[in-house]
Amino acid sequence: MAHDLSDYRKSYEKKELLESNCPENPIELFRDWFFVADESELVDEANAMTIASIGLDGFPKSRVVLLKKYTWEGFIFYTNYNSEKGRAILNNNQVCLSFFWSGLEQQIIIKGTAEKLSENLSDGYFESRPDGSKLGAWASEQSNVVTSREELDQRLVSFEKQFENQEIPRPEHWGGFLVKPVSIEFWQGRPNRMHDRIRYTLQKDFSWKLERLAP
Repeated sequence: MAHDLSDYRKSYEKKELLESNCPENPIELFRDWFFVADESELVDEANAMTIASIGLDGFPKSRVVLLKKYTWEGFIFYTNYNSEKGRAILNNNQVCLSFFWSGLEQQIIIKGTAEKLSENLSDGYFESRPDGSKLGAWASEQSNVVTSREELDQRLVSFEKQFENQEIPRPEHWGGFLVKPVSIEFWQGRPNRMHDRIRYTLQKDFSWKLERLAP
């Protein structure tokens, strides 16, 4: 089976990204872009991001997760530490995050190092989750092979009974990662494939070097 996509074309013409509009710190630009994406009807989930890691099998793997917080230090998301993703990151903490907001013709690509979030911060976020999500963190042995959907449903029921009428604690195997960026690239689509690409690279003195890349 073959399906030729070579005639697919789209002209990117909505915005531009110039050095004169770029602040010294890329987190400020991320904040500005994220605010627009979050408010835009053209973007469904502005905080949906792809995270790429190197697996224990040596292969890179990408998957979509949800950004839950960003600070001057970096970008925070939560997961099961025993999952394929969690074990990969704990083995090799060099990761890449990317956002693609097609309606705005924008991408952001973030290279960084991931570290476990402190337990008290993971506890605080876990407490804010709905009970169903808390129970799911207990019931799902994420990335493990299961025999059927029924097995998953039965595990959820068993934990519903276990924690009935009581607070649901955070499992030790579940928590956050903070990704501290070493480079952040902002990509703005432009006509004729002459896209704007501005990359910030962290320097030894913790300042950021700004460069334009060819599209």
